[in-house]
Amino acid sequence: MKDVVEFRREIVSDSSELPYVGLENIESNTGFYVPSTGKKESFNSALKFEVGDILFPKLRPYLNKVHLAEFKGVCSTEFHVLKGKSLNNLYLFTFLSSKLVVNQTSCLMTGNTLPRLQPQDVQKLPILLPPPNIQNHIASFMRSAYAQKKQKEREADMLLDSIDDYVLKELGIEIPQQKEHSIENRVFTATLSEVSGRRLDPEIYYQVYSLHTKSYPMERFQNCVLINPTTSFYEYESDTNITFIPMEKVSAKYGEANLSLYKVVTEAKGYTRFRDNDLIWAKITPCMENGKSAVVDNLKGSIGCGSTEFHVFRALEGINIHYIHALLRLKSLRKHAALHFTGSAGQQRVSSEFFKDLVIPKPSIEKQTEIANHIISTRNRAKQLQQEADEIVEQAKERVERILLAEA
Repeated sequence: MKDVVEFRREIVSDSSELPYVGLENIESNTGFYVPSTGKKESFNSALKFEVGDILFPKLRPYLNKVHLAEFKGVCSTEFHVLKGKSLNNLYLFTFLSSKLVVNQTSCLMTGNTLPRLQPQDVQKLPILLPPPNIQNHIASFMRSAYAQKKQKEREADMLLDSIDDYVLKELGIEIPQQKEHSIENRVFTATLSEVSGRRLDPEIYYQVYSLHTKSYPMERFQNCVLINPTTSFYEYESDTNITFIPMEKVSAKYGEANLSLYKVVTEAKGYTRFRDNDLIWAKITPCMENGKSAVVDNLKGSIGCGSTEFHVFRALEGINIHYIHALLRLKSLRKHAALHFTGSAGQQRVSSEFFKDLVIPKPSIEKQTEIANHIISTRNRAKQLQQEADEIVEQAKERVERILLAEA
């Protein structure tokens, strides 16, 4: 490969204003860039890259995170930054992200504790060089597949983005507009009982938020659900397998939890406990703002444990927990909840006190279920579109591999 690929080695410091790309920002298998939702990433050193460069991972678990840069920036030093000398860069990206290369690079890595691909290892990697017309054909074919994937994903995102508007419309809620940022509007009064044990600053009172509606009766949130109820595991044997849900197993995009991990009851000590049909809701930044929450069901043994950074809500009689989930996933509510963060920087959380003041619409159980079912259906359709998008690229890659093997 050394005759057709060059390495970019320009190191920049943390003072750079360019966007930063880490391994966590690259989608597996597709190589798509996923922007960070939190604060700007800081780094001690990073590699500079240009539009059209290829970010090629060094570490074995991330070999399926090859990225073709669409903007100028800096990236983690756990990438090699490559540029083709005399070949189509989209073809080079397609080749380097194929299973043909992933299988080879695993064998080329050097090092004992944490094997990495060194520059000399990459240079040893054999590369198929079909004629330019074949390279261009493959590049054009893959460009079309990626465009179709992005279109499907846009449709999925539009469906997910429509959920908030649907909920507010069905409940007849109009979110109050923020007041003009003037001195008069930032002056407020409060009684001692109102601020006892809570934040006392203009921002809290300046931002007005309400789920009030004239269409349905209003009810205090704490009269609809149990907030962080006690869940006992005493009736279970100590070696009973139960579901374990760490924060990373909760999808912010779809509001669902992966239930594939387990612990035994004796290992649940110190974790947040819950049971079937409970709602777990991330309370820490930035997971809360991102929407990490899920109604958990079909738990192993009907019980589970997970991150201590979850609030747990359990529906009372006449309440559909999926309806509660719909309200707590409203972007406007999460934005308002962020104003009530307590704790030190980087470890800020929404306390249970926030929910004790929350008042929500309480339509009939039938209406709650109708709203919940519509949202579940919308999310399922969005997931189907995402699956179709992934299959388009996967099938395209398989076709490319057949072309390359025929050319070999």
